[in-house]
Amino acid sequence: MDIAYICKTKYTLKPMNTAVLTAKYSFSSYKTYLAAALFIVGNIVVPQLCHLIPNGGLMLLPIYFFTLVGAFTCGWKVGILTAVLSPLVNCVLFGMPPVASLPAILFKSLALVGAIALVSKKMDFSLLSVAIAVLSYQLVGMAAEFLMEPNLMHALQDIRIGWPGMLFQLVGGYFAVKGLSKWLAS
Repeated sequence: MDIAYICKTKYTLKPMNTAVLTAKYSFSSYKTYLAAALFIVGNIVVPQLCHLIPNGGLMLLPIYFFTLVGAFTCGWKVGILTAVLSPLVNCVLFGMPPVASLPAILFKSLALVGAIALVSKKMDFSLLSVAIAVLSYQLVGMAAEFLMEPNLMHALQDIRIGWPGMLFQLVGGYFAVKGLSKWLAS
């Protein structure tokens, strides 16, 4: 049984938006964990590649990319698993992100999943819905980061340095979700 078959059996088209599929996953289904594992692998491999570039992690914000794609395509349960396990596994295996950064990164990752869950209930998938999710998690995350460590420059780091990563989340995330949804629907 291949992954496309596993995913297709649980996907239903959104009534007003045939471009994006949403999955009905439960925490008791192995398919939830299989889908999350695939997105976690993406969140392990891509950050390692980004860290080959000086300040690549800070600039490209790769740890959030597959959390975004997973939450938009498979729903909040897969998103939560990806959001929590990706940074933890990366930290244990590679020391990146550093342990000191984990609370802020975990908070932002979970804020991203929450933003996606909310925006997905209110509107169809579009470039605007991705933009709202990305801006929402960044704003909430910056506020939380400032409360954790009252250093404005550090809290604004994702905007100051990570704007290319936010742009990639917006455009790349949009096309990745569209492409993955189209592939799963075929």
